[in-house]
Amino acid sequence: MKRKPGQAEFNRRDFIRLGLGGALGMQLGNSAFAQALTPLKKARAKAVIEIWMWGGPSHIDTFDPKPGAGTDFTGPLAQAVETNVSGIRINAGLPKLAQQADKYSIIRSLTHGIKAHETATYRMQTGREPGGGEVYPCVGAVVSRFNGYDGGYKGVIPPYVVLTRSHGRFSEEGFLGPNYKPFATGGDPSKNPFVVEGIIAEGVTDQRQVARRNLLHQVDSLGGQIPGNASFLKMDQSEAGAYDLILGEAREIFDLKQEPEELRQAYGMNHFGQSCLQARRLVEKGVRYVTVNYNGWDTHKTHFNIMNQKMPEFDQGLASLLEDLASRGLLDETIVWCSGEFGRTPRVQWKEPWNGGRGHFGDCFSGLVAGGGFRGGHVVGATNKTAEEVVDRPVYPQDLIGSIYELVGIDPGGTILNGAGQAVPLTLPSPGNGRLYEIMRGV
Repeated sequence: MKRKPGQAEFNRRDFIRLGLGGALGMQLGNSAFAQALTPLKKARAKAVIEIWMWGGPSHIDTFDPKPGAGTDFTGPLAQAVETNVSGIRINAGLPKLAQQADKYSIIRSLTHGIKAHETATYRMQTGREPGGGEVYPCVGAVVSRFNGYDGGYKGVIPPYVVLTRSHGRFSEEGFLGPNYKPFATGGDPSKNPFVVEGIIAEGVTDQRQVARRNLLHQVDSLGGQIPGNASFLKMDQSEAGAYDLILGEAREIFDLKQEPEELRQAYGMNHFGQSCLQARRLVEKGVRYVTVNYNGWDTHKTHFNIMNQKMPEFDQGLASLLEDLASRGLLDETIVWCSGEFGRTPRVQWKEPWNGGRGHFGDCFSGLVAGGGFRGGHVVGATNKTAEEVVDRPVYPQDLIGSIYELVGIDPGGTILNGAGQAVPLTLPSPGNGRLYEIMRGV
């Protein structure tokens, strides 16, 4: 399932080819392989922002603190802080998020039991067990299939965007095919310019792009000799759409300099903070699904040193995103989903070579959901006093995924055709209590 670097990501040609579908109002992926067999339900959310904590963050050091468990479990991150919702506490290293707890709910009982990155990522992203000779599409690809170009989306940016690189654990589009793979921007949004694949090239000015276009026209002798030819007219339309992307609205969407400097600073002038700001700009323009792939949580060694570096930027970026979405009236129609592929061992590995590290842990871990029909100010599930096992309301990947589908108007009980043309269910039955209705509005 693991792909080579860049294998399933958009490149510059892919973006122009597929991005043109939005610019010209084309419908992509109408093949029988992608046809849904079940009608959409009424949606509460228009978009999803997924904060993917790549590598697997420690649940006991973030959203499921256990101050009384002792230093063999807490290490130096033993303090919990009260949030702005009575009775909910999170790690003291997340003070800004503590003041936004009324906007999100915490899931403390996620579970699947898998300890390997590739298989756990696939499980969390698709709701499926790995194997069986079939690669299922991830949540973003399914949302793109139902709510993207096939569902009436007309945006110039592809409906499924990854900031800034795909995680590479498996092909996100699965059997849906390349029309549903994400557009991975590349680049670093904290840099000036934010170099976006296929749109913004470092050192290439707008004037130089226009000059390139003019040169192309000068050498296009064949097209001039066959005026009115349908194929050449279509190529001209495609070219016009491509330059609209490179020089027009798409370029502006990725120009973070248009945001007030004070707001950019509030998010944090780092890769993660500016990715969160860019995600807000994308959903504000109608993009259906944005993944922020936030690397660096695979803390086998010197875990606490890494957490002391990452937690402040995570706290600042995510808290600012929630506050910004809410202030613009976007949070009610935008789901924010934050988790990794698993948690980390609650018991600290003090000995060499780990030196205070935490290993992979799939028995229980935490996630966060906000907006788009998810209630804020709640906690779902619970773990024992050392955060080593679920003791209340286990939540399986298909429970979370099905809840997201339902809120964006996709029937989780529906079916879709796989690569062999067979009808397969969008989600599997849950061995637990099922979808998260206790924190879902109006369903």
